[in-house]
Amino acid sequence: MLISPAYAQAATGGTESTLLGMLPLVLMFVVLYFVMIRPQMKRQKEHKAMIEAVAKGDEIVTAGGFLGKVSKIGDTYIGVELADGLEVQMQRTAVVQVLPKGTIK
Repeated sequence: MLISPAYAQAATGGTESTLLGMLPLVLMFVVLYFVMIRPQMKRQKEHKAMIEAVAKGDEIVTAGGFLGKVSKIGDTYIGVELADGLEVQMQRTAVVQVLPKGTIK
């Protein structure tokens, strides 16, 4: 015999074995999408809406942990009053949370 039996068996495999071999990979991607990717996209959308809704006088928490009151608003930067007479400028994206009014005294 010139052709080995193992090579002949591999040649007879159809598309069914290829599709069944790809099924676990496809299922893993679907699970990954619903468990990780979709919730992250939802969080990003909520954060973007919160940042766009920030207005003058809002009390915020920054990514660095500072609490302050918004005193100036620009397109990409906001002015935040951290204490009496102490105002800093920071990027809008540094806002982590908008607090209820009256939280900072």
